[in-house]
Amino acid sequence: MDTLSYKTISVNNATATKNWVVIDATDQVLGRLASRVALVLRGKEKANFTPHVDCGDNVIIINAAKVRMTGNKMTDKVYVHHTGYPGGQRYTTPEKLMAKKPTAVVENAVKGMLPKNRLGAQLFRNLYVYEGAEHPHQAQQPKQINLNEI
Repeated sequence: MDTLSYKTISVNNATATKNWVVIDATDQVLGRLASRVALVLRGKEKANFTPHVDCGDNVIIINAAKVRMTGNKMTDKVYVHHTGYPGGQRYTTPEKLMAKKPTAVVENAVKGMLPKNRLGAQLFRNLYVYEGAEHPHQAQQPKQINLNEI
Protein backbone atom coordinates (compact mmCIF):
# COMPACT_ATOMS: atom_id res chain seq x y z
CA MET A 1 0.00 0.00 0.00
CA ASP A 2 1.75 3.12 -1.21
CA THR A 3 -0.99 5.72 -0.59
CA LEU A 4 -2.88 6.92 2.40
CA SER A 5 -6.61 6.59 2.58
CA TYR A 6 -6.90 10.14 3.88
CA LYS A 7 -5.15 13.46 3.54
CA THR A 8 -4.54 16.00 6.26
CA ILE A 9 -6.39 19.16 5.31
CA SER A 10 -4.73 22.36 6.43
CA VAL A 11 -6.74 25.57 6.41
CA ASN A 12 -5.25 28.79 5.04
CA ASN A 13 -6.50 32.36 5.05
CA ALA A 14 -8.38 31.86 1.78
CA THR A 15 -10.25 28.72 2.86
CA ALA A 16 -10.99 29.64 6.49
CA THR A 17 -14.69 30.17 7.23
CA LYS A 18 -14.99 33.04 9.66
CA ASN A 19 -18.35 33.73 11.27
CA TRP A 20 -19.50 36.56 13.52
CA VAL A 21 -20.74 35.70 17.02
CA VAL A 22 -22.20 37.79 19.85
CA ILE A 23 -21.53 36.93 23.48
CA ASP A 24 -23.41 38.58 26.34
CA ALA A 25 -21.07 39.13 29.31
CA THR A 26 -23.84 39.95 31.81
CA ASP A 27 -23.08 38.23 35.15
CA GLN A 28 -20.35 36.07 33.57
CA VAL A 29 -17.21 35.34 35.61
CA LEU A 30 -14.32 37.16 33.93
CA GLY A 31 -11.82 34.29 33.67
CA ARG A 32 -14.32 31.76 32.35
CA LEU A 33 -15.62 34.28 29.84
CA ALA A 34 -12.11 35.14 28.66
CA SER A 35 -10.97 31.54 28.26
CA ARG A 36 -14.00 30.57 26.20
CA VAL A 37 -13.77 33.71 24.07
CA ALA A 38 -10.09 32.94 23.43
CA LEU A 39 -11.09 29.44 22.22
CA VAL A 40 -13.60 30.90 19.77
CA LEU A 41 -11.12 33.55 18.56
CA ARG A 42 -8.48 30.89 18.00
CA GLY A 43 -10.92 28.52 16.26
CA LYS A 44 -10.13 25.54 18.46
CA GLU A 45 -13.75 24.36 18.58
CA LYS A 46 -13.79 23.88 14.79
CA ALA A 47 -13.02 20.55 13.14
CA ASN A 48 -10.58 22.14 10.68
CA PHE A 49 -8.44 23.94 13.31
CA THR A 50 -4.95 24.78 12.10
CA PRO A 51 -2.55 26.10 14.77
CA HIS A 52 -0.63 28.59 12.63
CA VAL A 53 -3.62 30.17 10.82
CA ASP A 54 -6.28 32.65 11.91
CA CYS A 55 -9.27 30.34 11.42
CA GLY A 56 -11.35 31.54 14.39
CA ASP A 57 -14.50 33.63 14.43
CA ASN A 58 -14.99 37.35 14.93
CA VAL A 59 -16.34 37.86 18.45
CA ILE A 60 -18.51 40.72 19.70
CA ILE A 61 -18.81 40.99 23.48
CA ILE A 62 -21.68 43.13 24.75
CA ASN A 63 -22.41 44.31 28.31
CA ALA A 64 -18.72 44.14 29.27
CA ALA A 65 -19.37 46.53 32.16
CA LYS A 66 -21.59 43.89 33.81
CA VAL A 67 -18.90 41.20 34.04
CA ARG A 68 -18.13 39.97 37.55
CA MET A 69 -15.14 38.68 39.46
CA THR A 70 -15.23 36.14 42.26
CA GLY A 71 -13.92 36.80 45.73
CA ASN A 72 -12.19 40.12 46.42
CA LYS A 73 -10.48 40.34 43.04
CA MET A 74 -12.25 43.57 42.15
CA THR A 75 -10.31 45.40 44.87
CA ASP A 76 -7.30 43.14 45.57
CA LYS A 77 -6.12 42.23 42.06
CA VAL A 78 -3.47 44.60 40.69
CA TYR A 79 -2.72 45.44 37.05
CA VAL A 80 0.85 46.67 36.51
CA HIS A 81 2.11 48.67 33.54
CA HIS A 82 5.24 50.69 32.90
CA THR A 83 5.39 54.11 31.26
CA GLY A 84 8.84 53.51 29.83
CA TYR A 85 10.52 56.08 32.05
CA PRO A 86 12.69 55.34 35.11
CA GLY A 87 10.44 54.78 38.11
CA GLY A 88 7.43 54.65 35.78
CA GLN A 89 5.72 51.54 37.18
CA ARG A 90 1.99 52.20 37.62
CA TYR A 91 -0.56 50.08 39.48
CA THR A 92 -4.33 49.96 39.20
CA THR A 93 -7.15 47.72 40.38
CA PRO A 94 -10.00 46.34 38.24
CA GLU A 95 -12.40 48.58 40.16
CA LYS A 96 -10.55 51.75 39.11
CA LEU A 97 -10.02 50.46 35.57
CA MET A 98 -13.73 49.66 35.18
CA ALA A 99 -14.58 53.21 36.27
CA LYS A 100 -12.20 54.67 33.67
CA LYS A 101 -12.66 52.23 30.76
CA PRO A 102 -15.12 49.36 31.37
CA THR A 103 -14.03 47.31 28.37
CA ALA A 104 -10.33 47.22 29.32
CA VAL A 105 -10.72 44.50 31.97
CA VAL A 106 -12.29 42.07 29.49
CA GLU A 107 -9.79 42.98 26.76
CA ASN A 108 -6.82 42.39 29.10
CA ALA A 109 -8.18 39.02 30.20
CA VAL A 110 -8.77 37.77 26.66
CA LYS A 111 -5.45 39.13 25.37
CA GLY A 112 -3.61 37.30 28.13
CA MET A 113 -5.10 33.99 26.95
CA LEU A 114 -4.05 34.37 23.31
CA PRO A 115 -0.64 33.40 21.90
CA LYS A 116 2.15 35.91 22.52
CA ASN A 117 3.22 36.31 18.88
CA ARG A 118 2.09 37.85 15.58
CA LEU A 119 -0.78 35.38 15.30
CA GLY A 120 -2.04 36.40 18.75
CA ALA A 121 -1.97 40.06 17.71
CA GLN A 122 -3.96 39.22 14.57
CA LEU A 123 -6.49 37.19 16.57
CA PHE A 124 -6.94 40.04 19.05
CA ARG A 125 -8.04 42.30 16.16
CA ASN A 126 -11.04 40.00 15.69
CA LEU A 127 -12.39 40.91 19.16
CA TYR A 128 -14.90 43.75 19.60
CA VAL A 129 -15.87 44.67 23.17
CA TYR A 130 -18.71 47.06 24.00
CA GLU A 131 -19.80 48.46 27.34
CA GLY A 132 -23.54 48.31 26.67
CA ALA A 133 -25.96 46.08 24.79
CA GLU A 134 -25.65 47.95 21.46
CA HIS A 135 -23.04 47.25 18.79
CA PRO A 136 -22.54 48.57 15.23
CA HIS A 137 -22.05 45.15 13.58
CA GLN A 138 -25.65 44.30 12.63
CA ALA A 139 -24.70 44.18 8.93
CA GLN A 140 -22.53 41.11 9.55
CA GLN A 141 -25.57 39.24 10.93
CA PRO A 142 -23.84 37.82 14.02
CA LYS A 143 -25.38 34.87 15.79
CA GLN A 144 -25.86 34.80 19.56
CA ILE A 145 -24.02 31.97 21.30
CA ASN A 146 -24.17 30.69 24.84
CA LEU A 147 -20.77 30.20 26.47
CA ASN A 148 -21.92 27.16 28.43
CA GLU A 149 -22.45 25.27 25.15
CA ILE A 150 -18.86 25.71 23.94
